[in-house]
Amino acid sequence: MNSTALKYGSIALRVVLAAVFLAAGFAKLGGVQMMVDSFAAIGIGQWFRYLTGFIEVGSAILLFAPGKQAYGAMLLVGTMIGAVLAHLFILGPSAVPAVVLGLLSAIVLFIYRGQLLLVGQSSQPLGETRA
Repeated sequence: MNSTALKYGSIALRVVLAAVFLAAGFAKLGGVQMMVDSFAAIGIGQWFRYLTGFIEVGSAILLFAPGKQAYGAMLLVGTMIGAVLAHLFILGPSAVPAVVLGLLSAIVLFIYRGQLLLVGQSSQPLGETRA
C-alpha cells in the first residue's frame, strides 16, 4: 500500500472512530437512559459509566493528537474488549458492533505502533545523552 493511501485511510478510520466514540462517550456522560440501564445491568455502578465515557471521549481526542494516536487507539481496543465481554456474558444480544469497533481501533493501533515505547526503551532519540 502506498503512503498516500495509508495516510488518507488512516485519517478516514480515525474520523469514523472519533465520531462514534465521541457520540457514545457523550451519551454515557450525559446520562442517556439506555446507557444508564446498560451500566445498571452490568452491576458495577454508575461511576463505571462515567469512567467509560471519559475514556471514550479522551481516546477520540487522542486519535488526532500528534504523536498520541497509538495511545488513543490502545485505550479504545481495551475498552472494546471490555464491551465485548459485557455483551457476551451480561448484556447480550450482540457483541458485533463492539468487535467491529475494536478491530478498527486495532488497525489504527497497528498503523501508529511506532509511537509506543517498549519496556526498557528510552524516549530519547538515538545518539543523544542526558545532561
